[in-house]
Amino acid sequence: MKYLIGLDVGTSGAKALLIDQEGTVLADSTREYPLLTPRPNWAEQHPADWWEASHTAIADVIGASGVDPADIAGVGLSGQMHGSVFLDADNRVVRPAILWCDQRTAAQCEALTSEIGAETVVAETLNPILTGFQAPKIRWLADEEPDNYARVAMVLLPKDYIRFMLTGEFATEVSDASGTCLLNVPRRRWSGPMLDGLGLDAAKLPAVYESPEVSGRINAPAAALTGLLEGTPVVGGAGDQAAGAVGNGIVRPGLISVTTGTSGVVFVYLDEPLMDEQLRTHTFCHAVPGKWHTMGAMLSAGGSLRWMRDSLCDAEVGIACNMGVDPYALMTAQAAQAPLGCNGLIFLPYLTGERCPYPDPHARGVFFGLNLTHDKRHMIRAVLEGVSFGLRDCFELIAGLGVDFTQVRASGGGSRSKLWRQVQADVLRHDICTINVDQGAAYGVALLAAVGAGLYDNVADATDAAISVVDTTAPDAGRSEAYEGYYAIYRGLYQDLRERFADLADLVT
Repeated sequence: MKYLIGLDVGTSGAKALLIDQEGTVLADSTREYPLLTPRPNWAEQHPADWWEASHTAIADVIGASGVDPADIAGVGLSGQMHGSVFLDADNRVVRPAILWCDQRTAAQCEALTSEIGAETVVAETLNPILTGFQAPKIRWLADEEPDNYARVAMVLLPKDYIRFMLTGEFATEVSDASGTCLLNVPRRRWSGPMLDGLGLDAAKLPAVYESPEVSGRINAPAAALTGLLEGTPVVGGAGDQAAGAVGNGIVRPGLISVTTGTSGVVFVYLDEPLMDEQLRTHTFCHAVPGKWHTMGAMLSAGGSLRWMRDSLCDAEVGIACNMGVDPYALMTAQAAQAPLGCNGLIFLPYLTGERCPYPDPHARGVFFGLNLTHDKRHMIRAVLEGVSFGLRDCFELIAGLGVDFTQVRASGGGSRSKLWRQVQADVLRHDICTINVDQGAAYGVALLAAVGAGLYDNVADATDAAISVVDTTAPDAGRSEAYEGYYAIYRGLYQDLRERFADLADLVT
């Protein structure tokens, strides 16, 4: 029997997963690290924290599983997309990494779009230049920290920094590179016009691979830290959303996924690249070689519920700790006591700005409709419903592209809650399916490693062997109809508040 390891370098922690070649999970480990917010709208992390967590988590799963490292056929890497890691000529980190949810680059987005030309940007990347993406972060560094910019010899995405530490190779792959605004997404290679417009030498970017391709091999220092054998192959892997889609089996036409993690994503497979004319969704290369996907991404989905937990639910966290249960289980149990629509309380989940359908870094979270009847139960349920409305926004846009799908699969932390699955089914007006394994991006890249190791001929064969639907949550027609009125108000609130969000941003800054 051969085994695979998947590693996901997420926003809150690094998760390592060890599976056998049939897809059975044998061990997993998550090591957390802090998120730095030195200024409003900024989000940074230290790459050294990622590395410490990553090599420790890999060592954890090898030790816990008892698997002989000689039988580990490959490693797959995933990670938070869009972040920028800047290395100098000695491969030292120049400054803390700037993350996907960082909103400091609005001026750089406008400047680059104007200088390069919006038509050229879209023709090359199939997307607009947005604050979370890598290209404007590079320009921000040049504008605001020129001394640091002058030291930069290599720019990497988060998972690709870990690849470098594991293998000594500078490499990336097409799905993650699609979110840099530097890749020609139709041709799956770095874009000359985008690099020229940014003034960036292509030598400062890593080589680009397809996701199941071997991109490097474990080096001696990494072997000593992780327990992996030196020479173990490391495949290209995937950005977290494409990796999660592989882990959810979204690798052929007719399947769409709704993922409720820190962010919320509606993701659909494409044989050919397809764009929303107003660029409200993202079209990226898929982790399936030669294929693409489009997705609608909201920035604070599960992140909104985590904010609720950390800010307003200390009591629930304390009780859960004493009981040995998940605090989210206590929170959703309270939410179940509140009625549909929360007595007129609606939550806008724009805690870190928004991306889809409103690419607006100034958008903010709102509780609308508070009155004296409301308590914590209503507020928690309003968060569940508001995030579901945001997913509905993404869902409607993708359906409007004319993409046919027959099955919706749920994943992420939100899919583990029976209440939240039901709310999503009712709001989306569609059956929501769950599968036999919900290990997210780490599972997806472990399957990609199986393909790269030659255990499967292609990605679809790997997912067919490992993944099956185990449960379906059907919408209730009456509840779905009732939600329509609340959704209409939700949709109008952003338009009503858009200018006020911008005014508020001016005051804060």
